[in-house]
Amino acid sequence: MSLLEVQNLIVEFPGRRGTLRALDDVSFSIAAGEILGVVGESGAGKSLTGASIIGLLEPPGRVAGGQILLEGQRIDNLGHEQMRHIRGRRIGAIFQDPLTSLNPLYTVGQQLTETIRTHLPVSAAEARARAVQLLKDTGIPAAEQRIDHYPHQFSGGMRQRVVIALALAAEPQLIVADEPTTALDVSIQAQIIQLLKNICKTRGAAVMLITHDMGVIAETCDRVAVMYAGRVAEIGPVHEVINQPAHPYTAGLMASIPDMDSERERLNQIDGAMPRLNAIPRGCAFNPRCPQVFDRCRVERPDLMPAGATRAACWLHAADRKEAA
Repeated sequence: MSLLEVQNLIVEFPGRRGTLRALDDVSFSIAAGEILGVVGESGAGKSLTGASIIGLLEPPGRVAGGQILLEGQRIDNLGHEQMRHIRGRRIGAIFQDPLTSLNPLYTVGQQLTETIRTHLPVSAAEARARAVQLLKDTGIPAAEQRIDHYPHQFSGGMRQRVVIALALAAEPQLIVADEPTTALDVSIQAQIIQLLKNICKTRGAAVMLITHDMGVIAETCDRVAVMYAGRVAEIGPVHEVINQPAHPYTAGLMASIPDMDSERERLNQIDGAMPRLNAIPRGCAFNPRCPQVFDRCRVERPDLMPAGATRAACWLHAADRKEAA
């Protein structure tokens, strides 16, 4: 059974000129101990999907359809207080900028012990011992001393480790990591990625890793969901999606990654830009930019369908088209 199930999720933003649909019929699941990568250009809906799961949608954004299930329990319709309890205890969150997650006025030890004691029935001494262990587990040297330091006394990479320790404080079953390595240099990125993988192995937690970096996805994830204009364009095992992309958008993303072995002087690019929410074209949202577009793509919108080892929302893989071929 999946730990997290997102079923036909729709997120809308009501405005003066009508309602904008930012996520449209998004579905996927994550099993315990699995890392699912969610990738796409800026504005694809990756972070919005994460915010919906952890109950931090910015008003006036709202879940207008579908449901989010954690271990079979629906969580998208819970009140603010119930969701706050689930957010620390069962779902941990790691954000792009560690300074938004850490309070500059309190030591990291105070912040960790408060989180632990909010969600777990332990004494102050037990909470502190646990906080020290979490800092050690996330690779912070001299944890016994560093626990009494303030966030500004840590480097960017070390701060991100503290944020991961904070996300793990109450032993959550699911971690939503939104661009956790973007602000870090490459060597630190690799360490943070390794840390996330170890957490999955040792704690059996599921991780939803949101990023625009296909290199991070290839290095970290078991499966990947490629998003475009608020929908899932392709989803499948990471190796298959990277090596044999079934959706033209995924193929475009893969072709735009530098290849150390090739002689190419110029990188491929996908012409055009992601459509604005108030101007999503009829049919497949990718059709104005797609090199393989045909008539059906312009009028009818495809759902995810089997495409080799993955599933892709693309009419190239329609059963009736294969039969005709």
